[in-house]
Amino acid sequence: MKLAVQRFLIAAAAMAVAFGSGAVAQTAAISDDVVKIGVLTDMSGQFSHESGEGAVTAVKMAVEDFGGKVLGKPIEVIVADHQNKPDVASTIARKWFDVEHVDMVANLINSSIALTVSQLAKEKNRIAIINGSGASRLTNDACTPNSVHYAYDTYALARGTGSALAKAGKKSWYFLTADYAFGHALEADT
Repeated sequence: MKLAVQRFLIAAAAMAVAFGSGAVAQTAAISDDVVKIGVLTDMSGQFSHESGEGAVTAVKMAVEDFGGKVLGKPIEVIVADHQNKPDVASTIARKWFDVEHVDMVANLINSSIALTVSQLAKEKNRIAIINGSGASRLTNDACTPNSVHYAYDTYALARGTGSALAKAGKKSWYFLTADYAFGHALEADT
């Protein structure tokens, strides 16, 4: 299932890169004659077992299954560890967009990372595919025309759990909230 999702994301990215410029010739939309996908993920921290090397491998396998090319141009995958720090992620993404001509950033596990990088992708007119972060802001006020939030969000999680507890007659309950963007969003949405 994950491989099918990754294939879909690669195909969507390839189409967006190839046809994103509208009136510009198709091949002109591909920077440096290479479609570059940056996997910006947690390689060493608390989310590395959920994402990390597995996410990198999945993207590389999807590129291989896709034939390694789009519109005759090679697809290249680069990787970086955002260390769960929005400033580190922003610096990496900015360098990728401005210097290394990365066309799309994928993964973005950690909501604060996703919120930061998706806004940068909008500013730079690049693509951000978010499939590891759950803050509902990603599908609400922080949604951009350049980002795809391909995952659950805190609203859906809160709605299911909160509604079930209320229907069960629970009138008093407590939160142990994780002290980061996802945890705060989950509590607020509930």
